[in-house]
Amino acid sequence: MKHLLEIAYTLGFEYEKKYKGCAQCTIAAIQDSLNIREDGLFKAATGLAGGGGLTGIGTCGGYSGTVMMISWLCGRERSNFADPDRTRIKNFQLIQKFTDQYLKTMGSIICRDIQTLRFGRPYYIADPEDFEKFERAGAHIDKCPGIIGEASRLAVKFFIEERLADLPESEYVDALKNISV
Repeated sequence: MKHLLEIAYTLGFEYEKKYKGCAQCTIAAIQDSLNIREDGLFKAATGLAGGGGLTGIGTCGGYSGTVMMISWLCGRERSNFADPDRTRIKNFQLIQKFTDQYLKTMGSIICRDIQTLRFGRPYYIADPEDFEKFERAGAHIDKCPGIIGEASRLAVKFFIEERLADLPESEYVDALKNISV
């Protein structure tokens, strides 16, 4: 069996290439790599594509999809709105740690900034003309799939290191031994 990080990268890459929707593709890659399923979370990520509604001005979908997954697993529940255990503070600490790793790996958490780093310029992909230029520049051939592959791999690595997934102990031990990214 392939290592979980390779699986996450491949799934993120292929989902973004085939289906598009960076936040949803990241969530699907994490879910499928770690055998976690939550369709409501996947659906809720629809509008986060392309920096939010394809504007490019918001967060990278690879980042926002991962933050959604971390929060879904470790966030405050509505039934615990008062949060006497300070669950949300623990969640914030995890998100801050992941954000630091994402910044080091990707250079930014902002879609347009990552576009500039990867494409040499940002695109307003909600505009049909700019979207066509975006596609001609390799957006869904290798650039965005590569970004989402990297984001998915980084997310799964984080989930393993922080023991956020419900894996058997033997799988954690094996996964932690094989982390080299």
